[in-house]
Amino acid sequence: MAQRSHGLFVGRTRQLARHHKPSKLGITALIKNFKEGDKVVIMPKSNMRNIPHPRYKGRVGIVTERRGDAYLVEFYVSKSMKRHILVPQMHLDKA
Repeated sequence: MAQRSHGLFVGRTRQLARHHKPSKLGITALIKNFKEGDKVVIMPKSNMRNIPHPRYKGRVGIVTERRGDAYLVEFYVSKSMKRHILVPQMHLDKA
């Protein structure tokens, strides 16, 4: 019996079905600028290469710094626990 995969998108076939995916990304979605302190929403788009983990979908966070074409986003997981993740600009929207 083969061991089951526990990859990033395991159990997500319905959420990633074609009718749930957004339309193709335009140039305005690829070129976004945020300042430090801006509130952003993490919304994974159709590009699967550098997508953030699906558990962070819909989270609102604050941009703390820019690293290349991506941004470091800080948000609370619980009342006392902060989390920092690096998200490419195409997967962020203004809150």
